[in-house]
Amino acid sequence: MSFDAAFDAARRPSQLTASRVQPVRALRALRRLVADKDDTEQVFEIMNALAGRSPDWGYSRLLQTPEGGLQAYRRQELADRLQDRAWLDQFADGTVGAAYRGFIDAQDFSAYGLADESRKIADSEIEAAHPRAWFARRVRDVHDIWHVLTGYEADALGEACLVAFSLPQTRSPGFGLIASGIAVQFMRARTGYPCARAVFQAWRDGRRAAWLPGEDYERLFAEPLDVARRRLKIPTPTLYQRVPPSVRNAYQGGKG
Repeated sequence: MSFDAAFDAARRPSQLTASRVQPVRALRALRRLVADKDDTEQVFEIMNALAGRSPDWGYSRLLQTPEGGLQAYRRQELADRLQDRAWLDQFADGTVGAAYRGFIDAQDFSAYGLADESRKIADSEIEAAHPRAWFARRVRDVHDIWHVLTGYEADALGEACLVAFSLPQTRSPGFGLIASGIAVQFMRARTGYPCARAVFQAWRDGRRAAWLPGEDYERLFAEPLDVARRRLKIPTPTLYQRVPPSVRNAYQGGKG
């Protein structure tokens, strides 16, 4: 039995009905996240509290395209593939796969690490044996790939920009709350740089880009990064790049 099959067998069945939106719970988690941007558990607390019907919308859209339908049919667990170091090491310099490998190595990140954080939310059904739960895991697992595709780093401003980009891609209100909350913190910090504007630019770019959740990520990893960005209509994040790295964590909680 393959690892994927054994892992799937361990998942619990669920009806996975749309969850009740819990704004107070989300706001409390946002305060904790603002105090410490590295508290990834709070991101999943917010996303779970505000998920509503966004996984339904995303999964339905996935099925509306031939490529997305194929991904849903295969139902590959991206975290397992991304954790496979031998697979990652095959990608040549300049490809999306090589850029992703360099990103996670530099940050000491792992796909399983992100998945483990999501499992800390007691009432989350992200690990359920259900197609929409699989789609939610897919959105979770592509986060660091989107860092690479968009050019946003793992600093506080880069994370805010990436979740702003992710909002129109997923229609998940949690991304909007996180992006706006961090943007407000940068406005209060009065850095003199276009931090909040960079977050808005990221949201606008997310609206204009191709729909990334439906991509075949195994095939994408072999594609040259610059070619992939052009094909997916992902522009250079000019306002984010105008902010010096030393300023991108420049608010209380950003650890800059």
